[in-house]
Amino acid sequence: MDKLITGYMTSPLGTIRLQHFGKGICSLIFVDHEVSETEHYSELDECKQQLNQYFEGTRKEFNLILDLDGTDFQKLIWMELLKIKFGQTLTYADLSRKIGDMKSIRAVGRANATNPVSIVVPCHRVIGSDGGLTGYAGGLWRKKWLLEHEQKHFQLSLF
Repeated sequence: MDKLITGYMTSPLGTIRLQHFGKGICSLIFVDHEVSETEHYSELDECKQQLNQYFEGTRKEFNLILDLDGTDFQKLIWMELLKIKFGQTLTYADLSRKIGDMKSIRAVGRANATNPVSIVVPCHRVIGSDGGLTGYAGGLWRKKWLLEHEQKHFQLSLF
């Protein structure tokens, strides 16, 4: 029987709770309190290593096994999010266009907001049509930090 494994790591944006279930990472969210981890779980090692590389600016894409739980529509949107390259952004309208349904902008926004694996499934790369930052479960200040972090390292990688 599969067991839910929960661990924590410190990041430049605060504490991140990581969870592994079944086949892979099923949750990665920011928590607004510090946690001292007492147990080591090897199932989370690769995720922690890749996240640390991301924060150092040396990793631009993740290579992790994910175990995402959601509706078919949510999973469709989350798979589209995985296609947004490091340092780039899309609008909710762009995502709706990619799935061939311009009437689904609000549903796309809801699916984006329910993404269980922040950073790895890069919902922070979705912005408003006016270029403004809109909603982020981890807080808009974190979204701004992530986008600025990627822009800084994206620019460096061009030369």
